[in-house]
Amino acid sequence: MTKSLRARLFVGLTAVILLAGCLGGVFTYLWAFDEAIEMQDSVLVQIGSLMQNGGLKSDQSLRGVDADAEVDVTELGTAPHGSAEERRLWSLQDGLHVASRTGQSARVLLRTRPDGSRFAVTQLTDVRDDIASSMALRTLLPIAALIPCLLLVAALVVAGSLRPMVRLAGDLDLRRADDTTPLLLADTPSELHPFIASINRLLERMKLMLDQQRRFIADAAHELRTPITALGLQAENLDPADLPEQARERLGALKEGMRRTKHLLEQLLVLARHEAGPNGEATVVPLDRNVKELVADLVPDASRKGIDLGFQLIESIATKGEPVMIATMIRNLLDNAVRFTPQGGRVDIGIYREGNEAVVKIEDTGPGIPSGDIDRIFEPFFRGSRPAEMVPDWASRS
Repeated sequence: MTKSLRARLFVGLTAVILLAGCLGGVFTYLWAFDEAIEMQDSVLVQIGSLMQNGGLKSDQSLRGVDADAEVDVTELGTAPHGSAEERRLWSLQDGLHVASRTGQSARVLLRTRPDGSRFAVTQLTDVRDDIASSMALRTLLPIAALIPCLLLVAALVVAGSLRPMVRLAGDLDLRRADDTTPLLLADTPSELHPFIASINRLLERMKLMLDQQRRFIADAAHELRTPITALGLQAENLDPADLPEQARERLGALKEGMRRTKHLLEQLLVLARHEAGPNGEATVVPLDRNVKELVADLVPDASRKGIDLGFQLIESIATKGEPVMIATMIRNLLDNAVRFTPQGGRVDIGIYREGNEAVVKIEDTGPGIPSGDIDRIFEPFFRGSRPAEMVPDWASRS
């Protein structure tokens, strides 16, 4: 059984139309056939009236009175004579009968004139049936032409009736993943209202779940920031201590890990605030000044690896947006570029205007991003497919 509602509706309507057309055609055919037979009987009666009233006289069988209907007029005289068929006709009463003529079944009208002479108007049954069938079939032509038109109308009606559902599905597909705005009931068929109401209730539950998730991320990041800061201070207090070289290297790695963890928590807080919605209008952010400050923070890390970190092109340009989000985004790009560029490499930065757009371009001599990860680098917490020692913090820093 087909799973398409449109196909099921069309097949059902097609079956109803064809069944109704066939039944209507059968009844129409039988009705038209009977009407044609009665009409031919009327022709026989009219011819008989002309013969009886003297409008048409002949002392022999007259052919061609109605060439298409093949009607014969036979004079039977005032007494039985002639062939056995004519004598049997003489024995019948005036009126319409079914008798044998020339060995074939025929419809016969017998009449008697005032002078006592009799005559017979005959028409073969096969000829009558052929004429009636031809007339009945012609009455079926409008029905036969109407059925394809009805099927086309049914297809258009089904497609039009389901168009609001298709439009609703398209609107849902175009929504952002975090858009939980209720669907509007206006301009939608009443049959879809329960379905739309169920979707709206689902969206409401999703909104509640997303809000709970955002609050959890914000609360967790806020609660973890204090102990991480305390651990960082404790690690800083070990700097004056006389430690072996190996211990001091491990202390440096610990301090770097805590710095990255603290940075990650700050980004989680920024992400939670951003997903909760903008707090006001976008402000003007001077890109050139912000990027200079971010580069200055990363110069020590780049120097330790012998990386040439600098500006290839810088123009005074500003853009509208959330300052914290823009700074976080650019810092992530710069930090990843410095971290994964090999010893003695280069990181070139460009800030310039291109039409009505502000462009921040960062190029490095690092390993780059695998082509299979390009479509996913903006997904939260996506780490990429490189080995652990080479994986950049795209997700945690996006």
